[in-house]
Amino acid sequence: MNYHPSDKKCARRDFLRQCAAACAVWPLWKSIAHAAAPKPRITAEVILQHDDRKFLWFHPRPCAIPASEPQKPPRVIITLQKHLRVSDYYSGLWYMISDDLGRSWTGPVEIPTLAWRHGPNHTIESIADVTPGYHPKSGKMLAIGAGVFYRADGAQEENLPIASPTVYAIYDSTADRWSERATLDLPDEPRFHTARCACSQWIANPDGSLLLPLYYKAKEAQDYAVAIARCEFDGSAIHFQTLGNEMSVTGGRGLCEPSLIRCRDRFFLTLRNDERGFVTSSSDGLRYDPVKPWRFDDGSELGSYNTQQHWLAHGDRLFLAYTRKGAGNDHIPRHRAPLFLAEVDPDRLVVLRDTEQVLVPERGATLGNFGAASITPDEAWVTVSEGVWSDEARQRGATGATWVARVHWNG
Repeated sequence: MNYHPSDKKCARRDFLRQCAAACAVWPLWKSIAHAAAPKPRITAEVILQHDDRKFLWFHPRPCAIPASEPQKPPRVIITLQKHLRVSDYYSGLWYMISDDLGRSWTGPVEIPTLAWRHGPNHTIESIADVTPGYHPKSGKMLAIGAGVFYRADGAQEENLPIASPTVYAIYDSTADRWSERATLDLPDEPRFHTARCACSQWIANPDGSLLLPLYYKAKEAQDYAVAIARCEFDGSAIHFQTLGNEMSVTGGRGLCEPSLIRCRDRFFLTLRNDERGFVTSSSDGLRYDPVKPWRFDDGSELGSYNTQQHWLAHGDRLFLAYTRKGAGNDHIPRHRAPLFLAEVDPDRLVVLRDTEQVLVPERGATLGNFGAASITPDEAWVTVSEGVWSDEARQRGATGATWVARVHWNG
């Protein structure tokens, strides 16, 4: 059959238009498919509470350590510390243990090797903002955070050669023993005057190497930059190897408290800024695309600002835990409650609004400093303590509770 040349041109044009239309709606169809997937079931319980107006338990973060016998549940460790009611003023590190998936707990118990000790310039040295994680190759748990040096009034001393390094300790679950603290040695460069892996989810690779999200700045700098450090862990010490590309934005202290996860053979990074949260991704874990603000799938900004966001993943599904504006929570400082969980489209890097659920309810207290981790194949936990800063918060129901929000993947 013969076609007139103009008919062929029209047919080709129509075909290209159909392809373009299909490409345009494909992200929408993917979002619909994500939204149609069943939401995980969430239950929340209080495991600890304290509000004596002297300190609050803070920064609870969980880690599951596999049991030696397959039929036994993992040992769950929650690290936490006392907030001493001055901004970012913390005790040494404490921990809790459960060997029955949270039905009962031992602790909190202070870790002697990670308690306060004397630092330079008449300071007190502590380890803060800790995130524990299991290292499968060595069979040990690493607790990674920041070294801080406090003056007598609780303010942090920055007039030091290194104001706040990345600090870690090793936990041996068989002996229930903690190592002494150790410092991650980085290149001697001015930009690492403060260089912390703090409040950050990090990754242990199958080969035993680590990917540690660092945020750092020079002494006089206002804005932090972020990069991922690839490190080696030999079972007794962490050794720096290389640093990925540097990311930052101008203003709002730059980028800080980055959290990292791997899903679908890709790496995802969420970052804090005073004005809004940011997100990016990478194919190799070191080199990341330009950062962009977190948004819902309808194009509106997520509204999470000046606080942390953390990840969960289940199979090829990716989830974000966060706080945000616009939830009837203008009475909460920095809108840090309730705590939400929603699914993320890994291709578009947007939060699917229709999947949003409350993890921990708002009771007048802040819920900004939290942890998130997989516990079993069927369950992940998000842990947070209430920041009770006023009698108004108490009148709204806050009790200084430490919550475990269980995310049940199979309903």
